[in-house]
Amino acid sequence: MAKKINKKEESIYDIDVMVADASFEIYVDTILETIEAAASVRGTGIARRTHDYITQKMKEGKAIIALAGDEFAGFTYIESWGNKQYVATSGLIVVEKFRKKGLAKRIKEASFALARLRWPKAKLFSLTSGSAVMKMNTELGYVPVTFSELTDDEAFWRACEGCVNHDILLRTDRKYCICTAMLYDPNPPAISPKGGSIKRNNKTK
Repeated sequence: MAKKINKKEESIYDIDVMVADASFEIYVDTILETIEAAASVRGTGIARRTHDYITQKMKEGKAIIALAGDEFAGFTYIESWGNKQYVATSGLIVVEKFRKKGLAKRIKEASFALARLRWPKAKLFSLTSGSAVMKMNTELGYVPVTFSELTDDEAFWRACEGCVNHDILLRTDRKYCICTAMLYDPNPPAISPKGGSIKRNNKTK
């Protein structure tokens, strides 16, 4: 477990950002409550997750947690879709008292590194309505895309059923919603000087 905070430090927190495992299940209910509260304050939709779902992500080494001593500070998780061709980073949350300290960026960078390590050839995508997450995604190399460029894995889209904006997704035949779709492609097509795509030559001479 992370080391204790010096309580005399009123504004400086020693926050550890790490890959979670099964031992962190004690924080799951707090994580879910924090996500729900943040969504309520913002007035935006969010795909609801269960205690068992988040716990499983921890057991699989697919979650990032931030702790200030033993106090929960932030969280996110990753998941692969479409036969591991796509990876989503989801549920990014930071407790209010720890915001505006760059923690969200640290968590996002850690989840990005974890996803790239586990699935180096996969495309990473994000569905978000938050400007801060969009900014972090852009800094990591994500670009805005249409929903049709994301995974067509039905299991992923079923998770949106818990969002208050799910009716918009249905009415538009899954073409768009409140969220912005963003994609990081580790192997983008090469571009010729005139702007056209060119094939890569992987043969060695």
